[in-house]
Amino acid sequence: MKPKASWDARSGKQSSSRRDRPHRRPKTMSRREMLRERRRRERAGEVLEVPEYDRPRTRAECRNGPRPCLYVSCKHHLYLDVNPETGSIKLNFPDQEVWELEETCALDVAERGGITLEEVGEILNLTRERIRQLEVTALDKMKDESSGHELDAFVDWDPHRDDFEP
Repeated sequence: MKPKASWDARSGKQSSSRRDRPHRRPKTMSRREMLRERRRRERAGEVLEVPEYDRPRTRAECRNGPRPCLYVSCKHHLYLDVNPETGSIKLNFPDQEVWELEETCALDVAERGGITLEEVGEILNLTRERIRQLEVTALDKMKDESSGHELDAFVDWDPHRDDFEP
């Protein structure tokens, strides 16, 4: 079933989607594709030099760091995801540069807390429904993992403290 056309007041045109997506869909690049691109650049004489830099090692070190965060290789960065099994990279925002993102760190979003599925969807470039599905899956996993374990130790957890020990 096709979604109904709706009127977009901003552009003054009819929109065929239920919701105007501000970003394109994520793009996945395989290891093979990246290796091919690297070889092509090397043949063209383009050499990428990676300067030395000090990367934060703990949340306490990065909490007050510059934003947008430019450490895209961090597992909490929202710009890209790396599949550990295949080595492929998913660019979550293929039409934007990292410095154009409003939110770049998942930990910053988590510390803010209390946001809607719609807001999470906008931050992650996913639909509200997909976020709901992920939430259900995560809660089921937590329920399965917690059987036989005591989770009461986390009742007083404060995400703003670095010294919490359950």
